[in-house]
Amino acid sequence: MLAVSLTISCKSVSQTAGTPIDKKATKETVALYKNLFRLKEKGYMFGHQDALAYGVEWKYEEGRSDIKDVTGDYPAVYGWDLGRIENQSDKDLDGVPFDKMREFIKQVYDRGGVNTFSWHVNNPLSGKDAWDNPEGTVASVLPGGSQHEKFKGWMDNAAEFLLTLKGSDGKPVPILFRPYHEFTGDWFWWCKNTTSAEQFKALWKFTVQYFESKGLHNLIYVYNTSDANVQTEADFMEYYPGDEWVDVVSFDIYQGGDGEKQDKFVADTKRLVTIIDKVAKEHNKLSAIAETGYEAIPYSKWWTETLTNAIGDKKISYVLLWRNHGWNEHMNPPRMHYYAPYPKNVSADDFKLYYKKSNTLFQKDVTKFKLYK
Repeated sequence: MLAVSLTISCKSVSQTAGTPIDKKATKETVALYKNLFRLKEKGYMFGHQDALAYGVEWKYEEGRSDIKDVTGDYPAVYGWDLGRIENQSDKDLDGVPFDKMREFIKQVYDRGGVNTFSWHVNNPLSGKDAWDNPEGTVASVLPGGSQHEKFKGWMDNAAEFLLTLKGSDGKPVPILFRPYHEFTGDWFWWCKNTTSAEQFKALWKFTVQYFESKGLHNLIYVYNTSDANVQTEADFMEYYPGDEWVDVVSFDIYQGGDGEKQDKFVADTKRLVTIIDKVAKEHNKLSAIAETGYEAIPYSKWWTETLTNAIGDKKISYVLLWRNHGWNEHMNPPRMHYYAPYPKNVSADDFKLYYKKSNTLFQKDVTKFKLYK
């Protein structure tokens, strides 16, 4: 791999529980982070990717979400993606216009919900998408690397957009930011099969410092593995950049079928949620299941049985279900592609029971908690 000289400075190693890593974090960002520690004692927030933009059989209908269609309430956490902002596209990789996204994020903040971003950033070395995973890409974007200046330009484009995210009060909207997600897999250019722990940590630290240098002080940083190649706490922590660089620890996991595959999903989730619970307690961090789901949710009691049993009594901050694309003709085979219920789904009635559980928190619950005060 390309050798690089790093110019990453050190942060103070002291980290107080309930205090975000950004020492210049906005008042609202500090309040959100502290309040999320308090909130997890009551339960965990339910989240959904692209929840306000589209759902099964609809797009861009004001005030709508599939979760609201089923329960009468919105999710508490709303997921978005920055993919394609690097190219100054007007839409993200899933086709959501960034102008609409900005308005959705404002609505979420105004009503007291929580916004989170992932970034399926294109490969700056090959020019292909995030799933192009040749060896040496991360080395190329680090200080001294061949693509470093290009990557800084991409970071500038992301920062420019993130700086525009403001509520009706004119304040920057706090964002749970989850860069370089699922790195324990082998599908993205930042994944561990082509990236050393040293390189990943350097990339993470560079990202935090670069965004801070651009005046972004409303980001809460989420460290995220997949379920792949994580059997132990040591596996989970191998690429961890340090307590002074991370606010939330999390993992992504999906169920791939019924029978033995469902049993595996529950067992793997229990193992991983136990790991992140232990890490969060020991390192004074929040923990979360940042992506999960079972495509088309064919099991009628998946919410009150499968997911509930998998999480158990662990006090995570949130769980986020992936997007509700609906019919996807580009998949092989073409099929319905969604992860949260909509009214016609077989699990919709069970989801209503899940919604009523005392430890599952939705928009109405978190609005009362006044997370930004």
